[in-house]
Amino acid sequence: METKRINEAVKNNPEKFPEGYLLNLTVEEWNNLKTKFSTSSWGGKHKLPVAFTERGLYMLATILKGEQAVQTTLCIIETFVKIRELARTVAALPQTEDKTVQKSLMQKGGELISDILGNDLNPTESETELELNFAMLKLKHKVVRKK
Repeated sequence: METKRINEAVKNNPEKFPEGYLLNLTVEEWNNLKTKFSTSSWGGKHKLPVAFTERGLYMLATILKGEQAVQTTLCIIETFVKIRELARTVAALPQTEDKTVQKSLMQKGGELISDILGNDLNPTESETELELNFAMLKLKHKVVRKK
């Protein structure tokens, strides 16, 4: 996606980029970035660029029309749905007295956490363990690297 098109999208949708979604780079930050890549000394950008926070990038993905933006938006929506389902599962635990149902809910919660975090968990050893404590619920998730 061309920078020009991204700038147009942001300019045409200011309500989608509230405070905390965009960062205005300082002169020092911009000068530091320019030393990291090749830029022309006689041309190029004359005003300081704007950078996106993680939230800003997600919002940008929802308004752009490229294939990568569509895939990112779909991923965000799927993750949001799983988080809402996890919240409902955790809320149902203290309301259930049946141990079999509780075990099933805990299993479902663990699977949801695995789905949400699974792609980002990169075990550095033979296994990585993630433990989350929710008031009355403690979930453990273990990722074992296959050799």
